[in-house]
Amino acid sequence: MLKRYFSTTGLIIGTLLFALSMSPTLLPRPDIIQGVISGLALASGYGLGVFSIWIWKYFQLPKPAEKTEFYLQIVAGSFFLIIAVISLWRASIWQNSLRQLMGMEQNAFVQPVIVGLVAIAIFLGVLFLSRLFLVTKRFLADKMEPYVPPRVSFVLGLTTTFILFWFVINGVLFSQLLRVADSTYQQFDSLIEPDIEKPSDPMKAGSVESLLSWEEMGRQGRRFLTEGPTATDISRFTESSVTDPIRVYVGMHASEDFEVRAELALQELIRKNAFNRSVLLLITPTGTGWVDPGAIEPIEYLFRGDIASVAAQYSYLPSPLSLIVEEDYGSEMARALFQKVYGYWTSLPEETRPKLYLHGLSLGALNSDHSFDFYDIIEDPFHGVLWVGPPFRKSTWRNITENRKPGSPAWLPEFRDGSIVRFANQHGGLEKGESDWGRFRIAYLQYASDPIVFYEPTAFTHEPEWMREPRGPDISSYLTWYPIVTGLQLTADMIISTAPYGYGHEYAAEHYFDSWLALTEPEGWTSEELEQLRSFFEQMNTKQ
Repeated sequence: MLKRYFSTTGLIIGTLLFALSMSPTLLPRPDIIQGVISGLALASGYGLGVFSIWIWKYFQLPKPAEKTEFYLQIVAGSFFLIIAVISLWRASIWQNSLRQLMGMEQNAFVQPVIVGLVAIAIFLGVLFLSRLFLVTKRFLADKMEPYVPPRVSFVLGLTTTFILFWFVINGVLFSQLLRVADSTYQQFDSLIEPDIEKPSDPMKAGSVESLLSWEEMGRQGRRFLTEGPTATDISRFTESSVTDPIRVYVGMHASEDFEVRAELALQELIRKNAFNRSVLLLITPTGTGWVDPGAIEPIEYLFRGDIASVAAQYSYLPSPLSLIVEEDYGSEMARALFQKVYGYWTSLPEETRPKLYLHGLSLGALNSDHSFDFYDIIEDPFHGVLWVGPPFRKSTWRNITENRKPGSPAWLPEFRDGSIVRFANQHGGLEKGESDWGRFRIAYLQYASDPIVFYEPTAFTHEPEWMREPRGPDISSYLTWYPIVTGLQLTADMIISTAPYGYGHEYAAEHYFDSWLALTEPEGWTSEELEQLRSFFEQMNTKQ
């Protein structure tokens, strides 16, 4: 029975990959996600086994006797059960090793029934699709064989089947899901939450006097404008004079044209006298338009409210989906906003204009990087950037990391003499450099356990550099690279990205605070006041 429906070699190799898939990578995994990874690993190993048998038969190598093959099937079945039980038992130990590193309770217990059932369901689903593919290929090849030579019909049948499956999966199923997702997130973004009131102050963005409509602001924009600190909040930490920070946000509902949205943002900044502040911050939000309050409030406190921030939405979709379908659009929006604001900023007297900084988190970091060209700003550079959790596709980050100083780790690179580019993690790093940090500064904040940063498509076949010694402080000692398996695990880590604050892709407010402090060097704070303020942000980590 086993021989008729399943490949013995496929099950043996699949079982090995199934067991290895339980090992840890960057983040703790829920049981269902673990089941999906294990099922795909099992299916991948099974496919390798089937392919190896095909190669064996193609070269007409000797086959084992029927009796020997029967015993091999029994051994394979026993091997599958033993390895599955051992790996499921070890999975709890591996998961707890990650939880310990991240300060979580070490009570992880992998539910073998849930993981096993999900894995088997995924495996059977992939097996069904694979056999459907082969049946379709065989049917098409048979239909062509009377008209063309057998090998030509084989190639044509295979090619046609690939095109057919690609059209159905990508052109019909995937496109339809994206349309549904876009429509759903657009409607969600339009919802006006009753607990968020329209500003009554005419100088506030979204008020009656504002150039920006409150209704067109979008859900994330309304939250950004209303949930920031006031002068009263800031005054609790300093005896110096304080003021209300300025915030401007342009939602996608304001106009379909990103150039129009950028112009609206600039005119609203001018209306609110934002260029009279000491600091101006250009924010590129994440895919949904979300601006992390833990990222922005620290710099608003550090400059006692004497700061203006502006952001422009470019998508309704979460960052992973936006990265797939709207990457260019996000870059165009970020570029339009930068050009408008930077162009006006450079027209102002240098001695009176605010310091200009850029910020982006995740996909926002990628699009912020695309917003300007070094050749355009070299004659009159702005002051710096803070890019946090930059996606692995970010070209500037990748180029700097690949050309880091020998001996510095990939998860915390040192670039040249540190006079322009510096990296930080949970334990700082921006304060270090062989030379003084210059006027134009590029700062990266990243955690070694962040899969958005350190995902590599080549991890399916090659060990990533960041896995080698010395490893980051939040990387499990049990982490080991395995072909195919590690690639599947990192893909799941990147898609799910769930971790406590201070790990993975969840950046903690106190680490933003440390980064902004080192990057911008605000004046007038005592060490006691800064420590009190940092303690305040340690307690802030509640995602909104």
